[in-house]
Amino acid sequence: MEKDEKLLKVRHSMSHVMAEAVLEIFPTAKVAIGPAIENGFYYDFELPRPLKTEDIAEIEERMKRIIKGKFPFVRKVVSREQALELFKDQPYKLELIKAFPEGEEISLYTQSTFTDLCRGPHVKDTSELNPEAFKLLSVAGAYWRGDEKNPMLQRIYGTAWQTSKDLRVYLNRLKEVEKRDHRKLGKQLDLFSIHEEAGAGLIYWHPKGARIRSVIEDFWRNEHFKNGYEIIYTPHIGKSWLWKTSGHLDFYSENMYAPIKIDSADYYLKPMNCPFHILIYKSSMRSYRDLPLRWAELGTVYRYERSGVLHGLLRVRGFTQDDAHIICTPDQIGDEILEVLRFSLRIWKAFGFKDIKAYLATKPEKSVGDNAQWDKAIESLKRAVEKENLEYVLDEGGGAFYGPKIDLKIRDALGREWQMTTIQFDFNLPERFNMTFVDHDGKEKRPYMVHRALLGSLERFFGVLIEHYGAAFPVWLSPVQVEVIPVAAEFFDYADKLKKTLLEKGIRVNADLSSNRLNAKIRNAQNEKIPYMLIVGEKEAADNLVSLRDREGTRKNLMPFGDFIEMIGEKIKNKVLL
Repeated sequence: MEKDEKLLKVRHSMSHVMAEAVLEIFPTAKVAIGPAIENGFYYDFELPRPLKTEDIAEIEERMKRIIKGKFPFVRKVVSREQALELFKDQPYKLELIKAFPEGEEISLYTQSTFTDLCRGPHVKDTSELNPEAFKLLSVAGAYWRGDEKNPMLQRIYGTAWQTSKDLRVYLNRLKEVEKRDHRKLGKQLDLFSIHEEAGAGLIYWHPKGARIRSVIEDFWRNEHFKNGYEIIYTPHIGKSWLWKTSGHLDFYSENMYAPIKIDSADYYLKPMNCPFHILIYKSSMRSYRDLPLRWAELGTVYRYERSGVLHGLLRVRGFTQDDAHIICTPDQIGDEILEVLRFSLRIWKAFGFKDIKAYLATKPEKSVGDNAQWDKAIESLKRAVEKENLEYVLDEGGGAFYGPKIDLKIRDALGREWQMTTIQFDFNLPERFNMTFVDHDGKEKRPYMVHRALLGSLERFFGVLIEHYGAAFPVWLSPVQVEVIPVAAEFFDYADKLKKTLLEKGIRVNADLSSNRLNAKIRNAQNEKIPYMLIVGEKEAADNLVSLRDREGTRKNLMPFGDFIEMIGEKIKNKVLL
C-alpha cells in the first residue's frame, strides 16, 4: 500500500511536470485536468494545433530538464476570488472553480513556473521523480467532462515508475497487450467485425467467432440445466409502462434509445431483461412450494453509449447478457447465494480463469428495503465468499440503493483485472411490480430477488477471452481444432477420409487441399492458431497413421489415428487448457 501511495504521488506530480513542459512549447494553451490513473497519468489540453510525434519527444526532453531542476511542490490555499483572478485566462479551470460549493477549501500546487488548481498529493520536489522512469505513450481526443457537446481536447497519456527497470517491464507488458488486442486479432483471425456505416457499437460475428460463441452458449446452457436453472426467452421491446414501472425511464433514460411508435403506443428497446422475467413470474400465482426459481436467459439488450467510449467488443451498444434471476423465499436465500457463487466460480475455472477476487458492496446512505432485509442479504453474501475461501474486499456503503452485491473480478494472463460476474440483490423491483408468493401460513409475502450476470455479456467476455489466450484458445473452444495437411496431392483422398471421420466424432476439422508447399500449410495453420495439425503422407496413408504436430511445434510421428481421436476427445471432454 505504501508503494502504491508513493507511485500515486509520483504520477500525479509527473502530470504537472508534463503540463509545465506543454505550456513552455504552447504558451497560449488552455489546460483542463491532469490526474494520476492506473499505471500512469494524463493531462487534457486545448492547443493551437494537433500534436505531432516530434512534439511528444520535445515534451519528454523538457520534462527531464524540469525534473533535474529539483523544484519543490508548494501548496497554497486561496480564496475563491483569488483563484478566479489567477485562472482568469484558463476557461476550464474557471468552470471547475465556479462549480466548487461555497466555503470549500481551494488549494493550489506550484512547481517551477507552473501553478495548478489541485488537491494533491504530490512528492516533496521534482528530485523524487526519476527522469529515466517515465514515458509519454499516446495522444487521444477527449471531450471536456466526457460530454460530446463540449470542446474536444487533446489528452496526452504517460506512464511513470520509480525505477527504469519497472518502466521497461511495463513497456514490455504494453507490447504484449498490443499483440493480444482483441480488435487486431479479431480481424487477423476473421472472428468478428464492426461496421460503422451500418451502426457503431454493433457486433458482426463471423463464422469462426460464431462457432466459438456457439460452443460457449452450449456449455453455458448445459451447465445451467445441470444446476437447476430453466432457460427462458423474452422480447426485444416492451411498452413504456413497463420501463416506467421498473424505474428505467426515470433513472436510466439517457442510456435508452428513443421510443418506437407502434399502434399509438411507445415501445422501447430493452436495456435489461429483468422486467420481462418479472412478467413471467407474475403470469400465475406462486406458492412457497414453487420456489426457488432460477431463470436464465441469453438476452440481447440495447444501451446507448457515447461514441467516444465505444471500444471493440469491450464497450458496445447491443450485446447479449447472460442474465439470470433467482427468486426465492427469505429462508432460502443463504443456500441460493452460496450455490450461485459456487456455480459462477466453477464456470470461470472451466474457461481458465483461476485468479478471482470478490468485492462485497454494502448498504449506502439512501436505500430501499428495511434493515432486516439488508442485514440478511449482506450476511448471506459474506458467508458465501468466506465459505468458498474467496479473497474479498468489503466496500462499505458501496451497494446500489436497491440492494447489496458481490462483484467477481478475474485476473487475466497479463495480470489485468476485469470486473465480470455480478450477484445483485434487488429489494426495489419486487416492490415496484408487486411480486408475491403464498407462504406456509396462506399469506401473500414478498419474495427475495437476485440478479446474476455471470459472464457479463458474450461480446465483452469474448473480447477478454481473446486477449487472455492471445486467440490461441484451448482445444475445446477453438473454432478449428484440427488441420489435416497432406504432403502431396496423391494423399488428398486420405486427408479427406480423416476429415470425414473427425467430423463424425464431432471434432471441428479442416483439410488443407491447396497447392501450397508443406511448410506454407503448416505456417498457415500456426498463424490461425489451430491446436493440432495432422501431417499425412505415404507411410501414414498405408497404415492409418498420422504425424501429429501441435501449434507450439511439438511433434509425434506415425501415431495411430485411433489414438489421436481418443487423445483429443479426452482433452475436449475435460476442457484441458492446452
